[in-house]
Amino acid sequence: MPAFNIAAGAELLDALTAISMAAAAAIRSAPAEGKVRIKADGSPVTAADEAAEAVIREGLTRLAPALPIISEEQAENERPALRDVDYVLVDPLDGTRDFIAGRDEYTVNIAVMAAGRPILGVIAAPALGRLWRGIVGRGAERMEFSAQRASAPQAVRTRPHPQGELVVMVSRSHLDARTQDFVAGLANARRVACGSSLKFCRVADGTADLYPRLAPTRDWDVAAGHAILAAAGGSVRDPEGAALIYDSPDLRIPAFIASGDSAPGALKG
Repeated sequence: MPAFNIAAGAELLDALTAISMAAAAAIRSAPAEGKVRIKADGSPVTAADEAAEAVIREGLTRLAPALPIISEEQAENERPALRDVDYVLVDPLDGTRDFIAGRDEYTVNIAVMAAGRPILGVIAAPALGRLWRGIVGRGAERMEFSAQRASAPQAVRTRPHPQGELVVMVSRSHLDARTQDFVAGLANARRVACGSSLKFCRVADGTADLYPRLAPTRDWDVAAGHAILAAAGGSVRDPEGAALIYDSPDLRIPAFIASGDSAPGALKG
C-alpha cells in the first residue's frame, strides 16, 4: 500500500499543518452550545469533534487516499486492518471536556505512524491560535495562526534538566493517584494542571520539564505529542523506561512518562 514519502518531510508537514488549521477553524465555527453525546467508553463527543473529524478525513483523503486513518471518533465503530503499513492517527478534538467547559486547553492532534512509532506530529490549539509540529530527527517548531494564515515557524527544543524547580505537567481532568504519588516524590517539583496534548507541547518548547501519566490512555491521545517531543529532543517511554507500544488490540497505552532533555524518565521503586 502506498505510504507517505517521509523524504518529502517539509511538504508533508506543511500539508498536515494546513489540514489541522482547517480543522481548528471548523471547531471554532461549531455551535458553542451543541448537543453532547456520551460514547460507550464514557467520553463525550460534540458537533465540534465531528466537524473537525470530517475536515481532517477529507484533507487526508485528498493528500494520500490509500493511507489508512485511525481516529478517535471512527474507532468507536470500526478500525482499519493494519499490516505493517504507515498510517495516520487522529484525535480531531483532544480535550473535549475542556472545550465543553469553555476552557482553551483543547487541541487537534494528527500523527503519522511508521514501523509502529510516531515519526511526525502536528498539534493545533484553536483557542490559543498556536500550533506545534515536528518530524523525528529533523526538529520541532511552533507557529501562531489565525483563520488560514500562519506565522513563520520558530524552532523549539526541550530545555536541560533544571538545577532548581522542576515544572511537571499533569492532567486537569484525569489526574490519578499513582501519578500524584509519582510527582510528590520528585524533588523541587511544581505541578501544573493542563488539558489535552498541550502538556506534551509545553515540554517540547521548554516551558516544562516532565509530563507523567500513569493511568491508561489511547494511542491518538499520545502519538502526535510523542513525535513532536522526540523531534524537540525529548522522549516518551513507559514507566520502566522502555519504548511505548502502539497499535495494541484496544489501542490503549497503559502509562507513560514524557521527558524533556535530561529530565528523569523512569519510575523508581
